Amino acid sequence: MRKVIDLMYEDDALLVVNKPAGLLAVPGRGADKQDCLSERVRSRFADAQIVHRLDMATSGLMLFARGVAMQSALNKAFAAREISKRYLAVVDGLLTLQMDSVEEWGTIDLPIAVDWPNRPLRIIDPVHGKPSITKWRPLNQDTNTCSTLLELEPITGRSHQLRVHLRALGHPILGDRLYASPAQQMRADRLLLHARSLGLRHPVSGALLSFESPAPF
Repeated sequence: MRKVIDLMYEDDALLVVNKPAGLLAVPGRGADKQDCLSERVRSRFADAQIVHRLDMATSGLMLFARGVAMQSALNKAFAAREISKRYLAVVDGLLTLQMDSVEEWGTIDLPIAVDWPNRPLRIIDPVHGKPSITKWRPLNQDTNTCSTLLELEPITGRSHQLRVHLRALGHPILGDRLYASPAQQMRADRLLLHARSLGLRHPVSGALLSFESPAPF
């Protein structure tokens, strides 16, 4: 039986799909990890090619190319930072920009490396880490739950970047089974991280495309 996909957009060049939390983006190791979004998409669109990934625990918008030529074009657009992605996250604690800041967004600029003894975890590593930049801004504080809703814009695209950067800031994402404390994990039944928006120029027509997906939390 064909597995359901939440298709947001399709044409001859690309697809935009809304990934649910708890589903792998690409196949993992082992027979029990073959069901994933990319294989579900390919069961309907045989030429679909992966362009970027979301963590299994993260929900939201993913872009697929139709064929290898479009995959190459979209990969180049990602490398040139011509494709914008924004996320929503709920983090532990009440987080605000500095009172004297004239900037609308805060910046986390901390290099990230693989934590080899504990992989697939990542760590902040000033010596061996790769440059990693995340923009963030608070949207809403909830004093009752001592949490903050953030909008995030990753400038670079390291694995686990948003999760590692927010932990380094002292405000892990609620429900994060990898980077939050046991108490912070218990405050949500899933990772409260969602790929909210995607913006790009169409690789064939050049038209500006913009997609939005409301957070399911």
